[in-house]
Amino acid sequence: MSRVSLNGITVGYEDEGSGEPLVLIHGHPFDRSMWRPQIEHFGRAGWRVIAPDLRGYGESTVVPGRTTLETFVRDTAALLDHLGIDRFVLGGLSMGGQIVMEFYRLLPGRIRGLLLADTFAAAETEAGRTVRYEMAERLLREGMSGYAEEVLPKMVAPHNIKELPAVAQHVLAMMSGTSPEGAAAALRGRAERPDYIALLPRIAVPTLVVVGEDDEFTPVSDARLIQRQVPGATLEIIRRAAHMPNLEREAEFNAALQKFLDTLPPTAAAER
Repeated sequence: MSRVSLNGITVGYEDEGSGEPLVLIHGHPFDRSMWRPQIEHFGRAGWRVIAPDLRGYGESTVVPGRTTLETFVRDTAALLDHLGIDRFVLGGLSMGGQIVMEFYRLLPGRIRGLLLADTFAAAETEAGRTVRYEMAERLLREGMSGYAEEVLPKMVAPHNIKELPAVAQHVLAMMSGTSPEGAAAALRGRAERPDYIALLPRIAVPTLVVVGEDDEFTPVSDARLIQRQVPGATLEIIRRAAHMPNLEREAEFNAALQKFLDTLPPTAAAER
């Protein structure tokens, strides 16, 4: 575990392993510990895995108000600059996937490959914006615990809540432990996110799209849309998983990501 001050905040992050960099961006309302199985696996498999806590989450500074996806990107880029990392594979789940798309929109030259997991590319609808703003107010008013209990059966498939109680408890603890102010700020920012559909055909790096077959938040149809629009993208559907396949079916998720990473062309540094 490490911390650094940048962009006026403190950022907590993991930096494990050595080799080519793999950067993993967590979703909402989680923290970097959601990537623990991937940090451990790929850190041992020849990758340097970087997993930050986004501002408002985990050990990073809570900034009330509205946090845009661009702000999350600028924070992540500043962390990677601090670590001396120029080009990398970038992956994210759910909101993290939207941050990945925003990163590619702003800084495409830094990215070697993309992982887009259980995410959604279109802009928010008017009704969706209203829901996000109302949820932000609810979290500030009531705290995270009620919301966390309510959405757990969509984050983790009900059969996995029974079969994998440690996973369910981890997901519940992450959600319950998130700052309401940080979560509300991210919800307001996501309500105004741009439409990434037009960006997808312009993505010019290898891309892996992953989705849990039982995901209700971002169903398989959303993943298929992304996979069809990104040139050459591959799609992996993780059976018996919902919105958190990297935790619900970590072996299958890791195998899909490992297969993808093995196909990437070596960097100039690796060739020397």
